[in-house]
Amino acid sequence: MNADELKTILEQHQLYLNGEGGAKANLQGANLQGADLRGADLQSAYLQSADLQGADLRWADLRWADLDYSCLPLWCGSKGMIVDRRIAAQIAAHFCALNCDDADYLAARKTILEFAKTSHRAEDLGLLEVENDGI
Repeated sequence: MNADELKTILEQHQLYLNGEGGAKANLQGANLQGADLRGADLQSAYLQSADLQGADLRWADLRWADLDYSCLPLWCGSKGMIVDRRIAAQIAAHFCALNCDDADYLAARKTILEFAKTSHRAEDLGLLEVENDGI
């Protein structure tokens, strides 16, 4: 997807969010590697399976967006992303599904495990049968 196509989709999505027509952003499976999405309003956007590696999502609003099977950036480009509880729980669930025996990780995991279990992906990740005192 080129920058002009993305710009058009985002403009139409903003109209949709404002109730002025437009269309909900459907970026399912889109290659958004390295895309500049700083401050983009992607509320409720369909981003399932989108490749967001290297995308700049600083201060992007992703509340209620469908991010299932997408690839979020693990660099400062995700700093300040605005998410809803569902997405936060999903990220926490993936964190809790890691296999790490470091004491600091285990303490952090224990702290957020109950929240992570509220994720719609908790069962898929095997978290529902996990006790809070161990892996």
